[in-house]
Amino acid sequence: MLPGGGSMKRRDNLTAYLFLSPWLLGLFLITIGPMIASLYLAFTDYNLIQAPEWIGFENFTRMLSDERLHNSLRVTFTYVFVSVPLQLAIALLLAVVLDRGVRGMAFYRSVFYLPSLLGSSVAIAILWRQVFGTEGLLNQVLALIGVEGKGWISDPSTALGTLVVLNVWTFGSPMVIFLAGLRQIPSMYYEAAAVDGASALRRFFSITLPLLTPIIFFNLVLQIIHAFQSFTQAFVVSGGSGGPSDSTMFFTLYLYDRGFGNFDMGYASAMAWFLLVVIAIFTGVNFLVSKYWVFYEN
Repeated sequence: MLPGGGSMKRRDNLTAYLFLSPWLLGLFLITIGPMIASLYLAFTDYNLIQAPEWIGFENFTRMLSDERLHNSLRVTFTYVFVSVPLQLAIALLLAVVLDRGVRGMAFYRSVFYLPSLLGSSVAIAILWRQVFGTEGLLNQVLALIGVEGKGWISDPSTALGTLVVLNVWTFGSPMVIFLAGLRQIPSMYYEAAAVDGASALRRFFSITLPLLTPIIFFNLVLQIIHAFQSFTQAFVVSGGSGGPSDSTMFFTLYLYDRGFGNFDMGYASAMAWFLLVVIAIFTGVNFLVSKYWVFYEN
């Protein structure tokens, strides 16, 4: 080692830690610290005013008899299981179309990606209320063809469907990822299949889909996690109530209601950790079953 090499290495390390310090502070103060605090609060009775009181697993056993929580789980599962497959199917379809070399593809790609940037915003949620309201744009279009509309958001049978449509509308992000994956598939596979007389549909199911399964898996995991965490859309569209008749009461919205509406922060913290476990289970199951349908090219 050269003379002074040790001190130079220490200075380099110090400089590196200095540049990393904002991120490290954010990690410990904004992420890890609150997570540890919420884990503690999950075992307490805490109303944001008085000091937390340790009650053990009472918050978790309380979930077993909370009918409104059970309903929020049903609503959330319905939202996830309906909107995510539809979103990915539309994203893949449009990616395949754009991959064919449509003129002005850069413009279409930007336009289709834009909803992914705006879909979780308050402004779009307010716009959604106007579109699907009793006097909204959808009913005005239906009136032109002689169909009488209704308050789609105020009807319990259709309110959740409007949020599903909103999530499907934000297909831009997975579409761009699908498009990147399609560009990585060697063209020689399609050329060989065309020589053998395979139709376009056969080429899609025999070549495109198998080679795209890692990208499908990636998008599936990301979108499921994102759907479980959805909050803004339901909060704004329902006015924070989860109505009508709790038909849009997402689990995250009920968690917010318990924590900041009823100041039951201990129970809300327990709900947050329960949601973390649910998301972890779904993610783990996806990874376990992926070996049966995800194809990785060697």
